[in-house]
Amino acid sequence: MPNTTSGTTTFDKTFSIDEVIEESYQRVGIDQLTGYQIKSARRSLNIMFQEWANRGLHYWELKETNIDLVENQAEYHFFRSSADDTSDSNRAQASTNQVDSTIYGIDDILEATHRTNRTASNQADTAMTKIDRSTYSALSNKLSSGTPTQYYVQRFIDRVTITVYPVPNSTSASADMHIYYVKRIDDVGDYTNAGDVPYRFVPCMVSGLSYYLSQKYNPQLVQQNKMLYEDELNRALTEDGSSTSTFLTPKVYYSNV
Repeated sequence: MPNTTSGTTTFDKTFSIDEVIEESYQRVGIDQLTGYQIKSARRSLNIMFQEWANRGLHYWELKETNIDLVENQAEYHFFRSSADDTSDSNRAQASTNQVDSTIYGIDDILEATHRTNRTASNQADTAMTKIDRSTYSALSNKLSSGTPTQYYVQRFIDRVTITVYPVPNSTSASADMHIYYVKRIDDVGDYTNAGDVPYRFVPCMVSGLSYYLSQKYNPQLVQQNKMLYEDELNRALTEDGSSTSTFLTPKVYYSNV
């Protein structure tokens, strides 16, 4: 007779922030929590999510969209939030049946193509090259118009700016710039929310918060919690992403005749 199981796989969906905080405090030896301690833990969790941005690419925050190119407009701005300013317009993917929306919280741009006939069967993408500041600075005429083939990304405090070259002409402006971008991890927000992380990162989210809290409430556990946190985070980062097919071809050697 098979084991009786729950039949569900939604623990990460229902594991709310208040439970994350409770579990983390228990790991540093604190069971009865004050309102300030709960607030302090939420702040620490937000700080930890910010620090995760320095831990490499998080594939669950990788998204795509189409930027609406505008004739003679070289720069396109995507702000941290609507409170900072209004991001330039983008177009949702036709395959998702989503309405057009404005994107906020972009952290970086990974890849881009110049896309024509976005919703037609003869859609065509032309790869664009990401260049650095020095390369863009060396361009002799940054206002040359044509079909954009290169782009330069600047990451500011409140926004990410994409500068394309050449500047879109009237023909290119009828097309799109299709991008794959990395989105920031959502803030913690309400205590009833779940964390903006996949299930593989739930263990290191809890152990990481325990490490942060031990620095404030139980210093003798700092090193122990740090080692556990770094180990669990490293395993989650190693597992993150998706694998690709690998083909091994033996090298053939020919003896000299």
